[in-house]
Amino acid sequence: MNEKLNASRLGVATTIAVLIIWAICSILVMTMGSMMINMTGAMVHGDLSGMGWSLSFFGVMAGGLIWSIGAGLTAWLIAIIYNALGPKSV
Repeated sequence: MNEKLNASRLGVATTIAVLIIWAICSILVMTMGSMMINMTGAMVHGDLSGMGWSLSFFGVMAGGLIWSIGAGLTAWLIAIIYNALGPKSV
C-alpha cells in the first residue's frame, strides 16, 4: 500500500493546532504568570524566578501568527519530502 500525505491539509491542520495551543499557553501565562515562569524554568533546567513575562495584545497575536504559520509550513514541507521518498521498500 502506497499512502501519500496531503501536504496542504497537513499544513493547515498543523497551523490550526499550533494556534490553539498558543492561545491556551498565552491564557495560562496571563492568568498564572509566576507558576508558568517556574514551569518554564523547570523545562529548560534553569532558574527563571528573577525574570518576568512581557505580554502585549500585539505580541500574543503576532507570535501566534508567526509560530502557527511556521509550523504549518514545516508540516507541509515534511509531507512533501515524505511523499517524494516513494513507496516503502520491504
